[in-house]
Amino acid sequence: MAYFAPYIDETGYHMPSYNDIRDELISKAKQIFGQDIYLGNDSQDYQFISAFASMLYDSYLTCQAVYNSRGPATAIGTGLDVVVGVNGIKRLQDTYSKAPVWLTGTPGTLIQNGIVSDKAGNNWSLPASVTIGVDGTYETTATCQVPGPIQAEAGTITGIVTPTLGWTSVTNHEPALAGRNTEQDPQLRARQAISTANPSRTVLEGIKGAIAAVSGVTRHEVYENDTGEVNELGHPPHSITAVVEGGDDQEIAETIAKHKTPGCYTNGTTTRDVTDIYGEPTPIRFFRPAYVDISAVVQVKRLSGFTTQTADDIASYVADYINSLAFGNTSLVISSLWGAALQANRVLTSPSFSIVGLTAARQGEKQSTADIPLAFDEAARGSKENVTVNVVG
Repeated sequence: MAYFAPYIDETGYHMPSYNDIRDELISKAKQIFGQDIYLGNDSQDYQFISAFASMLYDSYLTCQAVYNSRGPATAIGTGLDVVVGVNGIKRLQDTYSKAPVWLTGTPGTLIQNGIVSDKAGNNWSLPASVTIGVDGTYETTATCQVPGPIQAEAGTITGIVTPTLGWTSVTNHEPALAGRNTEQDPQLRARQAISTANPSRTVLEGIKGAIAAVSGVTRHEVYENDTGEVNELGHPPHSITAVVEGGDDQEIAETIAKHKTPGCYTNGTTTRDVTDIYGEPTPIRFFRPAYVDISAVVQVKRLSGFTTQTADDIASYVADYINSLAFGNTSLVISSLWGAALQANRVLTSPSFSIVGLTAARQGEKQSTADIPLAFDEAARGSKENVTVNVVG
């Protein structure tokens, strides 16, 4: 194409290419200095023109970036930060994983700037000063020194990095609440898209959408009791009950407070105070899921092609299906586990096994073929280790 001046029309921003700019400058130079001027690639004049063309092209690219920064679909970095501010949201920054830890030792032992470690080698900081209680224990929160979603399962934070006389052990009885990395542009755009849709929804739908947009939230459900009595789920009258997996407690509470109607009671066992612009704190409550570990036994008949990997795949598919269940299910339907187990056959030209029986139960309870009932705040949790595959033929 020939050179043209950059312009904006109904289809967007248009600008010439680097080659168009360079060729236009060469043409102008020949008009000024004569058509016989030598402008080969090895000439100094050509190299000067090329450098100048590159600078002009860089300027046009900057204009394009400025133009694109006007909307969330094309804005990047700080430009996107400015745009989404119109919707009342901002980019989520790094947070650190936190874990409840149990310290034991001699009563009255003072631990200052204590550091503990997990089995993966990550260090976790204790509060600046803690004192072992009169019963020889102290419960506190350890914060990972590395930002982001650092995982620490129960019983994995057991190392003492800063030994202190009288401090004998540390452990975490519960998994850590994972932190997050700084929100990237695609995630921020997704939250912005949800935020623009929320005003067009009902209040309940808006609360659900807003909770879903909180960084780190993986599953959630919100129940409403608009009656004047306790309902069949045990929820108080005129209340909303949110069950949320993942995300930061304070962010979830602030999100609920921002979207709920005045006077609506929030029901739950996790409570965080949200302070309004007048400095008045309001307790916001919600539930964290109570996990129900599920064990299953799959009886299979071996066919041609069945291997130990097949058995491992069956266990993986069953566990993954259990973990994928949305909140709000009243029960885990046992028949659905058959379909999950049969996924191990999907990549084969012919089946390598057939299922002759499948049972499941809450971990520690008797196996059966009955569906497993779940309370509104319970989430079924699967693990390969809890799925047994027995070959019966």
